[in-house]
Amino acid sequence: MSRGKSKRRGAFQRPPGAGTGMLQQIQKLQEEMAKTQEALGQETVTVTAGGGAITVTITGHQKVQSITIDPDVVDPDDVEMLQDLVVAAVNEAIDASQKLAADRLGALTGGINIPGLGGLM
Repeated sequence: MSRGKSKRRGAFQRPPGAGTGMLQQIQKLQEEMAKTQEALGQETVTVTAGGGAITVTITGHQKVQSITIDPDVVDPDDVEMLQDLVVAAVNEAIDASQKLAADRLGALTGGINIPGLGGLM
């Protein structure tokens, strides 16, 4: 049995510098995605429900900025209808915000869902 330094047989050894181009591309993509995700917090989408009776504005981070209710739709005898309209409008706004995020992040990845990189994709 030899006591000198031995190299593991069959172990993959990458030549110096091999793969650094891909690593740089991945790092650049991660940086661009982080910038895009940050920018999504500044972007908003506005949706309406009930023929414009309810308007919801939400950011690309799914944070509701405002809800506007047309006074004509406020009926003390039918609060349930108003609640349903608000829920529908908020859900539609969330869907629109998620689509915005998927569109922005998908543009960076060419539409490929990369686990761990997209978060919102």
